[in-house]
Amino acid sequence: MNGFPWLTVLTLVPLIGGVLVVGMGGQKQLARKLTLGLSLLSLGIALLIWKNFDAASGDLQFSERLDWVKSLGIQYHLGIDGLGLLMLLLTAIVTPLSLMAFWHNHDRSHIFGALVLWLQAGLFGTFTALNFFHWFIFWELGLIPAFFLVKFWGGPNRGPAATQFFVYTMVGSIGLLLAFLALRLATGSFDFIELAAMAKRGEISVKLGDALGWKSLSYSTLALLVFGLAFLGFAVKVPVIPFHTWLPVAYSEAPSPVTMLLTGVMSKMGVYGFLRILLPIFPEQVRLVLTPLLWLAVLTIVLSACAAFAQRDLKRMLAYSSINHLGYCLLAMFAAAGAATMVNQPELQKAAALNGVLLQMFNHGLTASVLFLFVTLLEKRSGGLRGLDDFGGIRKVVPVFTGLMGISLFSSLGLPGLNGFVGEFLVFKGAFPLAPWTTAVATIGLLVTAVFLLTLIQRVFCGPLNEKWAKLPDLTASELWLVIPSTVLMFVVGIYPQLVLGVIDATVVKLVQQLNF
Repeated sequence: MNGFPWLTVLTLVPLIGGVLVVGMGGQKQLARKLTLGLSLLSLGIALLIWKNFDAASGDLQFSERLDWVKSLGIQYHLGIDGLGLLMLLLTAIVTPLSLMAFWHNHDRSHIFGALVLWLQAGLFGTFTALNFFHWFIFWELGLIPAFFLVKFWGGPNRGPAATQFFVYTMVGSIGLLLAFLALRLATGSFDFIELAAMAKRGEISVKLGDALGWKSLSYSTLALLVFGLAFLGFAVKVPVIPFHTWLPVAYSEAPSPVTMLLTGVMSKMGVYGFLRILLPIFPEQVRLVLTPLLWLAVLTIVLSACAAFAQRDLKRMLAYSSINHLGYCLLAMFAAAGAATMVNQPELQKAAALNGVLLQMFNHGLTASVLFLFVTLLEKRSGGLRGLDDFGGIRKVVPVFTGLMGISLFSSLGLPGLNGFVGEFLVFKGAFPLAPWTTAVATIGLLVTAVFLLTLIQRVFCGPLNEKWAKLPDLTASELWLVIPSTVLMFVVGIYPQLVLGVIDATVVKLVQQLNF
């Protein structure tokens, strides 16, 4: 768009806006309005970028490149393809939803708004940066506001939850930092695109061995160790079982509006990192450990679904459900990374699987954030209660609430006609020919997911009415305006998935070409 730095502007709006908002402590109402206005401005810019994005091209667009520290190979390099665009739009949608869910909480609302805006800036920067140096700055920028949001506004165990979240994520970040310092010493570059091109030519292992050869380690073993450090950073963020234990605690102790951001967007940072960084830069190493990675994905799917079934707290149930749904992304990604030598039309199957991953990322981010929004509304009505057995039969007194939350639950379940179905269908359609055994076992997760979500519906909304809730108020007009647009979008993407697939398909084709070497 005429060379204007739209991606920089998109990141600076919430970054500078947060500074303005935090200084408005004495004008809390104005601070809340300014925070929401800035988040809506970001949404408008994201939609403008979407409108001007060339969907037929799989190349990076809206690129910005400036030398920063040339001697160290550090450039200010930005750009997006279909993957980055989708994540920008998801971030821009979920952030104002979270702010409006917190609207009536007056406890240090200016600080809350500033932290959310800084978190949004970190997410925008993560999804647009293409040089590790400033990408890592934004990656960490997303962590710090999230820590304080949980620490200041969380539940009774918010302190340990925030600390566990911070420590786990920081350990992963240290692994990423060490991995890319090794790559910089070996290749002279921090640039993701340049590193991916070297990997395509099979140069990464050789360069690491020549520059960092240590004792009797072979070149392939050394490259595998560097890959393991990078994998740890993204695995914690998704999270992959067994690196998941921070998530249920953080999600359940964080205030529900913050949980909307954690599950809606922050969890996608890990999957994005796998797609943008790990698979293109370490395709050879991924294939060397492909079988363990596939079974890790299966364990993430099945065990998290079983854990969700065992929960009696709605937020913990939905937290484990979030891990389960992102496990499908892992399964499809790792299946697509394999050689697929005995598969008919392997490129087509890989494209289907990766299209499913991108669509699942967007769909889960939308659906999960709306589900936690409904939990927020339920907590507000019940004085903070959110236990599976605290309610019962409330559909009789809140039919609109029940119907709209039911749509989100069935979207999470993967009901045809809603957005959740299309992504999961493409994941399994593409992954099954590429990794039949692991994909077949992973379907157990679909069954268990159906059981615990239907159990939630039955225990909370159906059966005899608990007289304690006989006067429970239904959704207000302002709350309807909050949830209906997202609900409509679930139907639109479910009925017309080409709205998203048409934007990401060229990107997926290019990613498949990168993985085929």
